[in-house]
Amino acid sequence: MGILDFLTGEFIDVIHWTDDTRDTMVWRFEREGHAIKYGAKLTVREGQAAVFVHEGQLADVFTPGLYMLETNNMPILTTINHWDHGFRSPFKSEIYYVNTTRFSDLKWGTKNPILCRDPEFGPIRLRAYGTYTVKVSDPALFLTEIVGTDGEFTMDEISYQVRNIIVQAFSRIIAQSNIPVLDMAANTDDLGKLVATEISKVVAEYGLTIPEFYVENISLPETVEAALDKRTSMGIVGSLDNYMKFNAAEGMGAENSAMGASMGAGMGAGIGMSMATQAGPWGSRPVSVQPVQVPPPPPVEHVWHIAVAGKTKGPFSKAEIGQMADKGEVARDTYVWTPGQDGWLKADAVTELAQLFTISPPPPPAD
Repeated sequence: MGILDFLTGEFIDVIHWTDDTRDTMVWRFEREGHAIKYGAKLTVREGQAAVFVHEGQLADVFTPGLYMLETNNMPILTTINHWDHGFRSPFKSEIYYVNTTRFSDLKWGTKNPILCRDPEFGPIRLRAYGTYTVKVSDPALFLTEIVGTDGEFTMDEISYQVRNIIVQAFSRIIAQSNIPVLDMAANTDDLGKLVATEISKVVAEYGLTIPEFYVENISLPETVEAALDKRTSMGIVGSLDNYMKFNAAEGMGAENSAMGASMGAGMGAGIGMSMATQAGPWGSRPVSVQPVQVPPPPPVEHVWHIAVAGKTKGPFSKAEIGQMADKGEVARDTYVWTPGQDGWLKADAVTELAQLFTISPPPPPAD
């Protein structure tokens, strides 16, 4: 070190910090030998606080402003050391700058599913994630409880601990809230406020505060979501019988439309050929058009429900009922029902199904 640098360091001591990072929470002002001169200028910018540590003991905390380090404005040090104007500083001190701005867009999430009891679905597993904001509210407490003598402390060094506190509080609150799973999306704002309040009580012991906390999403296991999708689809369909009737009528209408178009094309071709036959070299003759026989629409295939041991099974087609009759699963006295039928009837009382039992005779009478 040259003589000019030496004299500059002895006569002028300017202490300040400009942060060009986005995650530094605490930075220690590096001075050779930790020698702070009498009359040094300390600059504390907005969003900062300076903590003065003398011989391992926290001496003072400076808020934003420009300070001249003298005993008259540092009463705490007056009883500790005598300051003089010599080249050699009589004490060794450290100054830690603490970033008091908000550290935003920090992520949190449940590493493992949270088991809670839903009033509608029973025990269920949930996952959640979101963002939060951290701010140093008490620089002195934060320095003594968390940072210690670390010369450069970043948000990454404490984010893991904060996330653990968040997940623990969120798990406890979500389990005690008794909010149905289907209503949680509408209550994420209230849940976020409850969790933020609970977390603030814990992190306040570290000199921190949580100004903002957001629950972005609460999700269910994939199997449960698939079951909910099926349930939603059933709700949209409504009555299963009406839905099947609608599909049958729609399919029959499409078949009739295709058949009508084919018949219309055939009739047109037939009329054209007949007119060509009647028209010869001697001119056209009257054409007699024969009426075309239109087949009736195909019968509607019924579907059947059966009652076995007080439970309803089905629907089954007529062919399936026939196969079940061959296997002995459906008998003559088995009750059946189809849409449009007035109540339950025995199978042999239904004309359409009675013929299924004509192949095998009924059981012989008792002796």
